[in-house]
Amino acid sequence: MTDRLGPIPFAQMSASQQVAAQAVIDGPRGALYGPFVPLIRSPELMSAAQCMGEYLRYRSAIGTRLTELAILVTARQWSQQVEWAIHAPIAREYGIADETIAAIAERRRPQGLLPDEALVVEFCLQLHQQQRVDDPTYAAALAAFGEHGVVDLMGINGYYTFLAMVMNAAQTAVPQTEAPLLPD
Repeated sequence: MTDRLGPIPFAQMSASQQVAAQAVIDGPRGALYGPFVPLIRSPELMSAAQCMGEYLRYRSAIGTRLTELAILVTARQWSQQVEWAIHAPIAREYGIADETIAAIAERRRPQGLLPDEALVVEFCLQLHQQQRVDDPTYAAALAAFGEHGVVDLMGINGYYTFLAMVMNAAQTAVPQTEAPLLPD
């Protein structure tokens, strides 16, 4: 598979691309990688996306551990290897069990989850697979995370779906990782 929209050397970027790239490099990500490689072709879109992503990844109302879990569910739903390679190790660092990560990768329902983890997995699976969330699951998420947290959880699913679509269409190269890639 050929990377359709691979890296552009910084010196070859337009002025607007350089400004957008530098904002990502200067932010918490520290480098232009993953979805931002193809997105740099549309600097304004990339800038808007990276602002949303920075909030959702680093400051969401549900916290980093549950955010990373939601990202993994989304990456699996879209068979997105770049998201998986980046976020499986981060999820592990934030306390998501290896067994949970493996189950998601294999499209199995994880067992032995903490209640908040089980709720996030169920919410995300329903949203991706049924394009809606049933009333009991929504009510449980509202009770657990409040309206702010529920909206952020929906946003995480939508944002990482957007990134997955971009990278799947662009055939973005998977970075070096020690994490096992998603099985077909």
